[in-house]
Amino acid sequence: MTKGNMLIGQSGGPTVVINQSLVGAILQAKQHKKIGAIYGALHGMKGILEENFIDLRKESLAELERIANTPASALGSARKKPTDEECARVFEILKKYNIRYYFYIGGNDSAESTHIINEQARKFGYDLRCYHIPKTIDNDLKENDHTPGFGSAAKFVACAIMGDNLDCRAMPGVKIDVIMGRHAGFLTAAAALARVYPDDGPNLIYLPERPFSTGKFCADVEAVYKKLGRCVVAVSEGISDEKGVAIAAKFSKEVDSHGNVQLSGTGALGDLLATEIKKRTSITRVRADTFGYLQRSFAGLVSEVDAKEARTVGMLAVKEALKGKEPSGSIAIRRKPGKKYAVTFERVPLANVSKETRHVPDNFISKSGNDVTQAFLDYARPLVGKLPVIGRLKGVKVVKK
Repeated sequence: MTKGNMLIGQSGGPTVVINQSLVGAILQAKQHKKIGAIYGALHGMKGILEENFIDLRKESLAELERIANTPASALGSARKKPTDEECARVFEILKKYNIRYYFYIGGNDSAESTHIINEQARKFGYDLRCYHIPKTIDNDLKENDHTPGFGSAAKFVACAIMGDNLDCRAMPGVKIDVIMGRHAGFLTAAAALARVYPDDGPNLIYLPERPFSTGKFCADVEAVYKKLGRCVVAVSEGISDEKGVAIAAKFSKEVDSHGNVQLSGTGALGDLLATEIKKRTSITRVRADTFGYLQRSFAGLVSEVDAKEARTVGMLAVKEALKGKEPSGSIAIRRKPGKKYAVTFERVPLANVSKETRHVPDNFISKSGNDVTQAFLDYARPLVGKLPVIGRLKGVKVVKK
């Protein structure tokens, strides 16, 4: 088995548990003599190209454990797809530092970057163990039942919607919450976990997996409002019209190196939907919030299952790389069948998780297209864990004297 140094980076949107994966990989690597120096690339691919590394072997165990429980990317992150010229530059750097073990933590775009590096390594005949460690709050990586980062972000969404529902009940009106999810609505669907009582919000849920009609949306809101005197709505940032064009894309011109239009940096979508409700109905109290980046790294709302599995995939990526059987891959999380929650972990080819994404299954979406099913709730609850316990006054009226 090849002896050499290790390089690890973090890419894409941060999460509450991404550092669990980082620390899991570092601690596992420290146990093996085949791995010499352990370098961390600051700000992902950008840091690699600039040779901006730090020595992770010198971090104490106590500090690493604190980092593991700290939200967001400890190494810093970036959204950068390497060009052919940059790939050639990367290999000069890898050889310069004798990097033989390469790990990249991220989502499908990060998996694509890892795949590109791996293909170039094979092309140049460079002996490199190249592994992707899964992460994304969007929960849209193929081959995976779910991905590290989703459970904690879903917990935040559920808690935030729970609070909004109570607020809207106290001061009735319409509240629209715009939640992350470019092509997959898993995180928006998690809003349904906020419901405790039958009339609790979110009363309506809109995912990018179904075409969005502004007219039908306003009619749905008006119907709920007439019935309950209030309405809480969870909307994915990626909702699209019947032609597949994201509604929010009409307000954004910013595009990253992977070609993704920026959807989360503005409250324009929520404002548009609020304006349409006021225009098309007689409802006057309408408010909208865009959760935005709050969902990704909110301290204090961590799913225990999420943290544990994030640590595990980091450790297993290093173990697989050291086995030497396969020069590359990604660690996928698979759910075991049965009522009791349990998972297994499996190495899958990089090409299987690169670039393309998966979507919320049809059986998770209600026939009306504006809610989720019990099947989704059963799927998501174990990933999120315990939620706050709330109560409600019985409302027994006092007889007037």
